[in-house]
Amino acid sequence: MKVILLNDVKALGKKGEIKEVTDGYARNYLLPKKLAVEATPGNLKKLEEERAHRALKEARDEGTARELAKKLDGLTLTFQTKAGEGGKLFGSITGKDIVDRIQQETKIELDKKQLNLPETIKTMGEHEVTVNLYRGVTATVKIRVIPEG
Repeated sequence: MKVILLNDVKALGKKGEIKEVTDGYARNYLLPKKLAVEATPGNLKKLEEERAHRALKEARDEGTARELAKKLDGLTLTFQTKAGEGGKLFGSITGKDIVDRIQQETKIELDKKQLNLPETIKTMGEHEVTVNLYRGVTATVKIRVIPEG
């Protein structure tokens, strides 16, 4: 029996794939647990429509991410903070601080998880932070840390 997987099924396939399985496996396991539906012409048509819709949405999301990348590329954020001897900061500049500053200056809302910041910034000077906006779409933001006063 041919089925369309509605969810990822271990050792069988991923969501949206069409698989040939035994009748018993389909009727006793996949269909009752709503892990798959029978691959009828109507269901196949619905699957193709969903794929086309998903591809359109991904293209639109990628376009939006590219526009955001243009706005963020080359952006320089300046942080004034207290520092001790040798340019070490009292405290640090975290991903949340950077995201908040980006939101204040550009009105672009990001999640701190989108920043490629392995550890917090603890020294004076210029630092570069990569922002992951979408698969394969990134922007680089410069962070300048200067002493207070």
